[in-house]
Amino acid sequence: MRVLLKQELKRLWSSPWQLALVTYIPLISILCLWWLFSAGLPRQLPVAVVDQDNSQLTRTLIRNLTANSVIKPIAYTQLADAEAAMKQAEVYAIVLFPYEFKKSLLTSGTPTVDIRYNSQFLLVGKLLSSQLQLSLGAGLMEVAGLKQLLNGVNSASVAVNLSPVTSQTTALFNRNNNYVGFLVPPVLIALLQLLAMMTFVNSLNDSLISKNDAYLLPDDFWRQVGCKVLFYTPIMALHGSFILVWLYGYLSLPIAGSMSLLVVALVMMLLALWTLVILVFLLMREPARSVSFCTALFAPAFAFMGVTFPVNDMPLLAQWWRLIMPSSHYIDSHISVISYGAGFQQVLTQFLSYWYFLIVLALAWGLYRVVYGKQSVDQQADSLISGRVNKEQANKEASL
Repeated sequence: MRVLLKQELKRLWSSPWQLALVTYIPLISILCLWWLFSAGLPRQLPVAVVDQDNSQLTRTLIRNLTANSVIKPIAYTQLADAEAAMKQAEVYAIVLFPYEFKKSLLTSGTPTVDIRYNSQFLLVGKLLSSQLQLSLGAGLMEVAGLKQLLNGVNSASVAVNLSPVTSQTTALFNRNNNYVGFLVPPVLIALLQLLAMMTFVNSLNDSLISKNDAYLLPDDFWRQVGCKVLFYTPIMALHGSFILVWLYGYLSLPIAGSMSLLVVALVMMLLALWTLVILVFLLMREPARSVSFCTALFAPAFAFMGVTFPVNDMPLLAQWWRLIMPSSHYIDSHISVISYGAGFQQVLTQFLSYWYFLIVLALAWGLYRVVYGKQSVDQQADSLISGRVNKEQANKEASL
């Protein structure tokens, strides 16, 4: 094993791309992704405003929208132009004030403020929807109060009539609605999984033996796999630990549990990841196809974590796909430790969800036996054919 480890280190040192994958590429990628979300809250999101009423009331409502730090109103004279801008992602939402909006409101009518947002931008759309309703509701509340006063309602009863029940919504584990603590950890974990996959599949591809435009498995395949697991697991776990230290140490994001449990969970995620990569590698047995298939498999990992979209609302196929994503199993332990302060026993219980990957490992072992057996038969056949050819050539030379 020591000899194999030295060979793996030599291969790593002689491959600039592989060396970059385990050194500076993860660090640069982690810091760049964090920088993208470092503002914490999205601000000045462009919103198209179409004012067909052009009254004092609608201008007041537009000022309320402008006062909201999340919203940046952009005036459009035609609804068609605003719709075209939203299709081209120049604006994320549309607010339409209809003609005679103020008159209808003050004469007991039921005018409608048309709010449209692009739901393809999931988080941006939800944020704008809530903020638009909040800003417009505050402005319309004043008009509703004035209307009640004009109808002779006692000023002391106006507030009760407008809002008999006042509710307050407070996020338990994200009080400031900060996207750094909410989005950055799962995004970085998905990135780490993708980089670890690339590193391991490249290492496995180096073990293939090229012969006559075909790729053969080495005789000591599983010994080499064990060496690669021992070699790359600590390296990628170190990058994962850097993510945790950066977020919960340097940036001081709130954490209720122990960071050491998260490191253990990261190692479990990596071990599960290796089993999937080995299975795909044995299925493909060709460098380019192995990398392409693994990339297609793990690239959408963030969407299946259940952070931005509830797991129970996912289609059944998506829930099954989630089960084969090691990062999805890790994120459950991550949230329980970060938000709820889960201890070792609870995290250990969550590790039982990794039993699926024992099946994956068994499938990989069975596939290896089939492939290696066929490979051995082909090699024996080639050697027999080669021996016959050599014998015939020898007989011809003897007859001459």
